[in-house]
Amino acid sequence: MNKKYILTIDQGTTSTRSIIFDQNGKIVGLSQMEFSQICRKSGWVEHNPEEIFETVVQTMVGSLKNANLSWEDIKGIGITNQRETTIIWDKKTGIPIHNAICWQSRQSQSICEKWKKEGIEELVFQKTGLLINPYFSASKIVWLLKNVKGAYEKALNGELLFGTIDSYLVWKLSNQKYHITDVSNASRTLLFNINNVAWDDELLTKFDIPKNILPKVVDTSGSNAYSIYFKGYEIPIAAIVGDQQASLFGQCCFEKGMAKNTYGTGCFILMNIGEQSKLNNKKLLKTIAWQIDDKINYALEGSIFNAGAALEWGNRLGLFKDSRETSALAESVGNNDGLYCVPAFTGLGAPYWDPKAKGIIYGITGGTTKAHVSRAILESMAYSTYDIIHTMESKHINIQELRVDGGVSKNDFLLQFQTNLIRVKLLRQESIEATVLGAIYMAGLNCGVFKNLKDISKHITFTSKFTPNMDEKEAKKLITGWHDAVKRCLNKG
Repeated sequence: MNKKYILTIDQGTTSTRSIIFDQNGKIVGLSQMEFSQICRKSGWVEHNPEEIFETVVQTMVGSLKNANLSWEDIKGIGITNQRETTIIWDKKTGIPIHNAICWQSRQSQSICEKWKKEGIEELVFQKTGLLINPYFSASKIVWLLKNVKGAYEKALNGELLFGTIDSYLVWKLSNQKYHITDVSNASRTLLFNINNVAWDDELLTKFDIPKNILPKVVDTSGSNAYSIYFKGYEIPIAAIVGDQQASLFGQCCFEKGMAKNTYGTGCFILMNIGEQSKLNNKKLLKTIAWQIDDKINYALEGSIFNAGAALEWGNRLGLFKDSRETSALAESVGNNDGLYCVPAFTGLGAPYWDPKAKGIIYGITGGTTKAHVSRAILESMAYSTYDIIHTMESKHINIQELRVDGGVSKNDFLLQFQTNLIRVKLLRQESIEATVLGAIYMAGLNCGVFKNLKDISKHITFTSKFTPNMDEKEAKKLITGWHDAVKRCLNKG
């Protein structure tokens, strides 16, 4: 075989894609399917795990067909996934005990409030680099064990398994042979000690979560499992990586101080902080970026829960027929006319961390038009990103550039406004699929398709650069208005 192909599964929040790449990092086959969003109560977001797996199988087969390849041509499989989303399933039957609880969901908020009252947040932060928040997996696990009849007892008896999406997919693709996760996903559960790189017994005891339900933790890039779901073919699962860490890798942010922002359903800004960094800032998260050949890389992260989700909301309101219209709408009014949108649909993430915050549109006048609202929605992503970049730089790390990706990064108005606020250049790749590229690079590195990080860096091409063209005083004035709006939506209770 002259060419070596890697199949990457990109299991996201609203859809699943399977993409086949050749040895030059070029797409030769692609298939995508959406799946159901289950919102039984306000602030709750769930998914059907079995429906998700069905989309994985169908898109894998579809991408192979589109590429006119057979399973024999696939050198390895890479998996990148929505993080924190929590599934518990029966060890014997494989049937989930409940819907998957999505990372966006706030149904375990009361559990987090109880933990905070117990005074363990500092302990949790020092061990995990995370804050007590319903965003992470631990409180979702407890919610499932408490609210599904008989679940806790079954867990104690070793009858149940927990996993984030990656674990569930590997378990299913391997015909129930491998129950594993990688360090990037484990570090998002609130149960993983990122200092000694292991599940933390003290936290498991405090949260009352049986350790026997947890998966084995493995390297991000490594053949730790095999897909045998498609009969007659044993294919290495060569990489498993959480979506935002995958994006950091796909942007080739291999050096300390390099940073990226993914403008997707949410916005996620990650900065590579190296192997042994002691950087801590409670307004940001410290997480494991990846582990390759037993070598750990850490990252600082700022999470914005609603970005592209705010555009979807605007579309449902009829402000525009397609999000691609927003750039022209925003430019048509020249300025925001004092209007600010804070889309805290599921609370606010970094640097505010207020799960009870409510979204607002502030500054409405008789002259406010749908173009102003559309502009305010776009600008909200840039203001939120500014807050995180500013917080990162308060740790005396000067960001020289910000590499951007994600579907909303196609919007030139947004990126120009973004660079005007943060005062550094933005770089956009020819391909905005950095999350997928990260998984393919990880898998290809393990399979020998790529020799090393330097070899991977040769494949990155930046086709767009944005630099500030707004007066800095004007930018600061706009930021002050944003902070005023944020204060008005924060929970005061």
